[in-house]
Amino acid sequence: MTTGMLSRTAGDTAAEAVFGAPAEVLAEAEFGVLYAQIQQFYAHQMQLFDSHEAERWAGTFTEDAVFDVPTLDEPVRGRAALASNVRRNKAQQARGGERFRHWIGMLDLRPQADGTLRTRCYALVYVTPGQSGSAVHRVCVMEDVLVRSRGKWRTRHRVVTRDDLG
Repeated sequence: MTTGMLSRTAGDTAAEAVFGAPAEVLAEAEFGVLYAQIQQFYAHQMQLFDSHEAERWAGTFTEDAVFDVPTLDEPVRGRAALASNVRRNKAQQARGGERFRHWIGMLDLRPQADGTLRTRCYALVYVTPGQSGSAVHRVCVMEDVLVRSRGKWRTRHRVVTRDDLG
């Protein structure tokens, strides 16, 4: 660090003096770290889902989580029901000879005053039937409320909407 970086003027904050950057730039850097953490969270969560690791996937949700998707008659509530749903999906896909992959993108992340995160992103679902080529199966919007629980981000509430259902 140079002495010029450490010199302060009347309007400088301590962060500006030490790091040579305005506080809002540092806040953006902290947001960038959080954003990367949440992208990693979703990458891990979706890979567990696509691999049918039912209990591990359900563990990325809170105990009382709500999972609301239009392909089910009613929202799934709680980890046990979430894991059961994944096992059902695995059996259905095995019978149909299909493989599904989920891709999450265009993530919008909104930290809330209560410490939760509200997210909204696009979820593309690809299907590979048998040995033929993959195709987009569904285009969805996924909206979550994420909370910190035992040192990890977990989904407390998820609502998925599908473009084809308007």
